[in-house]
Amino acid sequence: MMNMPPSAPDAATCTPTAPTRPAGPETAVPGQRIERDLLGEVTIPPGALWGVHTKRALDNFPISGTTIGTFGELVQGLVTVKQAAARANLALGYLDRTRADAIEGACRRILENPACRAQFVVDAMQGGAGTSTNMNANEVIANVALGLLGEKPGTYAVLHPNDHVNMAQSTNDVYPTALRLGLLLAVDPLLDALGGLHAALDEKAEAFGAILKVGRTQLRDAVPMTVGQEFGAFRTAIATEISSLKAHAAAFERVNLGGTAIGTGLNTDPRYASTVMAELRRLIGRPMVSAPDLIEATSDVGAFVLFSGVLKRLALKLSKMSSDLRLLSSGPRTGLGEIVLPAVQAGSSIMPGKVNPVIPEAVNQVAYLVAGHDMTITMCADGGQLQLNAFEPMIGYCLFTSIRTLRAAIETLTTRCINGISVERARCQYLSDINIGIITALVPVLGYDTCSTIAKRALAENRRVTDLIVEENLLSPERLAALLRPDALTSPNVGLQAG
Repeated sequence: MMNMPPSAPDAATCTPTAPTRPAGPETAVPGQRIERDLLGEVTIPPGALWGVHTKRALDNFPISGTTIGTFGELVQGLVTVKQAAARANLALGYLDRTRADAIEGACRRILENPACRAQFVVDAMQGGAGTSTNMNANEVIANVALGLLGEKPGTYAVLHPNDHVNMAQSTNDVYPTALRLGLLLAVDPLLDALGGLHAALDEKAEAFGAILKVGRTQLRDAVPMTVGQEFGAFRTAIATEISSLKAHAAAFERVNLGGTAIGTGLNTDPRYASTVMAELRRLIGRPMVSAPDLIEATSDVGAFVLFSGVLKRLALKLSKMSSDLRLLSSGPRTGLGEIVLPAVQAGSSIMPGKVNPVIPEAVNQVAYLVAGHDMTITMCADGGQLQLNAFEPMIGYCLFTSIRTLRAAIETLTTRCINGISVERARCQYLSDINIGIITALVPVLGYDTCSTIAKRALAENRRVTDLIVEENLLSPERLAALLRPDALTSPNVGLQAG
């Protein structure tokens, strides 16, 4: 890096500088500047490190109220692409050392200072296939770089957002690449949260391993199992989703950077694509590769569709688990009441003492949101035409939002619910004792028809099947006890061996 002069306050901190005095009718606001584009002049407010193209986007897309700066991983992806491009253009002799070092320094400043994200102000929902996002990044990087060079924001004759920061690039290869980089970064915390949930479920599976309970199919009594087996199944489901997320996220390591507008690489040196990819690998620390067909990769969003499907499947598994927890904890007096969820808040404004399963309910709702996002992504993927999909900004919004809400929901479910679950052992034992479903374990010994008769009678007379079997001298108490041992009921083939 070259020896740069001290930076201006706004470039150093990326925080807006308030005007020192109010503006009168004929007095310009201190720090305010005029910028121009093909449509004319616009006024840029004091302290803004973005410029005319960003201002147009602010006017055009007051849609969601969620800025691209809200998604820190997307900003990191954008800035990293610009940093890699500056290095590649320097290495190939197209960007001089002074400008390249200023862009590099600006990118580092933005990556190191979270306050800089406040300058990434355009709405995440936007037309233009991400052009507004790319322009916002170009302008912020350019103005931070100008500050590092001792220049004022907007002095683009010295360093230009398009000519220098965006050199050898197009929105159409920058935005998809940045989106993939951002998703790779966002997945890691999600995987960490899933790892914590897996560990919590594993602990409960071990702790509850010896507690017999009634299994249920179609909400009807079925054969016995242990509470530990039930939580072990939850654990296995999460382990499967962890593996699936890792596998499908790896697809984001293949990008179209270097393809520029439609994948032909217009306005780039033949060496640029391989050079910028090498720099990107160094910066991101992942095995990033160029797509084999940059034209196809520029228009294709299949990796996003597949990954969204994985997020939806994860969400639905979490929702199913949460619904099971709600059912198993229902009551406390008139429901299943086999487990007790932690009481985290009062459940009613009118019914004293009522406590609701609010944490699983919140997870259910997050799952429904993610499923809706998946449908939106499906429609966006279908809407792409010819050499570009114009709807990647909405795809990005949905994916980042899904990941963020899933991560928060998983962490909340783990810390506020799973960790504190206990078992009502007496309730589980009582329900196991009266369960008619245990007759299934005796079918290999007594036959299906005899067992059906016993089950029907037990239900009609409200009696235990074990009492009826002994009463009818179908089995001795000793053999019956051996056949109905907990391990015989819950482990494959043990019951037959006991018989």
